[in-house]
Amino acid sequence: MGRFTAFRFTVDPSPSQVVVLARHAGASRFAFNQCLALVKEALDAKRRGGSVVVPWSGFDLINAFNSWKCSAAAGRRFVVDAAGSTEIVATGLSWRAQVCQQVCEEAAVDLGRALTAWTDSRRGKRPGRRVGFPTFKRKTRTRASFRIRCTTKAGRTSIRVGDPTAGPRSVCLPKIGVLRVREDTRRLRRMIHTGRAHIRYATVSARAGRWTITVTVQAADLHPARQHPPRPDTDSGGWVGVDRGLAALVVAADTTGLQVLRVDDAPRPLRAALPRLRRLSRQVTRKQRGSRNRAEAVARLGRAHHRVANVRRYFLHEVANRLVKTHDRLVLEDLHTAGLLRNRRLAAAISDAGWADLARIIGYQQCWRGGQTILAPRWYPSTKMCSACRTIGPALPLSVRVFRCGECGHTADRDVNAAVNLAVWAEHHHAQTRDPEVRGPVINASREDGSGRRPRAGETSPDDGGTLPPRTPVTAGTPEKGGAS
Repeated sequence: MGRFTAFRFTVDPSPSQVVVLARHAGASRFAFNQCLALVKEALDAKRRGGSVVVPWSGFDLINAFNSWKCSAAAGRRFVVDAAGSTEIVATGLSWRAQVCQQVCEEAAVDLGRALTAWTDSRRGKRPGRRVGFPTFKRKTRTRASFRIRCTTKAGRTSIRVGDPTAGPRSVCLPKIGVLRVREDTRRLRRMIHTGRAHIRYATVSARAGRWTITVTVQAADLHPARQHPPRPDTDSGGWVGVDRGLAALVVAADTTGLQVLRVDDAPRPLRAALPRLRRLSRQVTRKQRGSRNRAEAVARLGRAHHRVANVRRYFLHEVANRLVKTHDRLVLEDLHTAGLLRNRRLAAAISDAGWADLARIIGYQQCWRGGQTILAPRWYPSTKMCSACRTIGPALPLSVRVFRCGECGHTADRDVNAAVNLAVWAEHHHAQTRDPEVRGPVINASREDGSGRRPRAGETSPDDGGTLPPRTPVTAGTPEKGGAS
């Protein structure tokens, strides 16, 4: 079992099943909030000088919640006998038998992960933006979702896909029963029947007014016929540079300058649906807050946004499959997408392109097939460097779609030239070690020779240039910000 993958199905529940699913989602949210309340109470008691053990890990939170749900703090009743004496009897949560116990346990595990992320972020162990302390979940602002683990008892799993008694298009969950799904489950059923996949857990969530179930399985590696043949460590060839842009979503080329893939017909679903989204947004603002009409208008707007995301995701998977199936070595540029979104003129187009999601999909699919995917440095001047003589010229505005070298006179398409430069960089740096703390290639260059100055607002790259010897590893020189091409 070498990889984790997920299968998502759209649930077609009955009205009674909708109530059951909503009850489980509410129980998950309640368990998360109650565990967080227990943590805050323990932290307050510890600040006051008391010797209190704060439940922090998922295992400790599960034990704390299980102890609390059976105590008088969770529920109690007064019993009066014939003599008139009153006795308090602890009943605990009265509805805890109506939901699956694992729902609350998985919510406690999620809180434990959030607390660990907050701790690691404060100590500098977690890269990226600082993570805030967990907050309580609100019913109106939190997506209804819950997770159930798959257990085995007497050779029978608790989560079953396509049970013979329920039909092929069904998923059976403990305490909930059989849920009808709209998609075909043949592929997943075949993998489970042959022993090539084992169900780990199932996540049920409400998306844009529809309930979906995501079955996460631990599957075996792909068949050797679908994997790329291994390459020796001494082989530095076969790299294909993938340049992501706006005029052309993807342009891929090898070191010889051969263009292997060009995607110009990207759907751009956000731009296509923008008139409808604006109309639906106006309908939301014209409805009275808290009214049923406003809730229905918000649901319509949510369904429209969900469709835009689905169209984009489907197309990105198609592009990633075309690249991964035909090339075993791919190199992409480490684009600072969050920083590029600050440009108000290009933010909508960059968001609609889905650059970060495309890189993520290519990464895990290439890993499944035994290929290699690396990221070029963020400041590598792939756009303004000549792929023939390796001369770094001035920055190119986005309106210039043809690259012309002022030294050797080489002329090429702007995106193809950038893709070739990425492939050449990977050819020289594919065996370079990586620092796990920095999550990037180790470049032995000083501040002036390596990273260069950061562009100011409105700039795409520094305007100063430089010259490098032909076909040498590019670890020095004036860098360029990985911007839109």
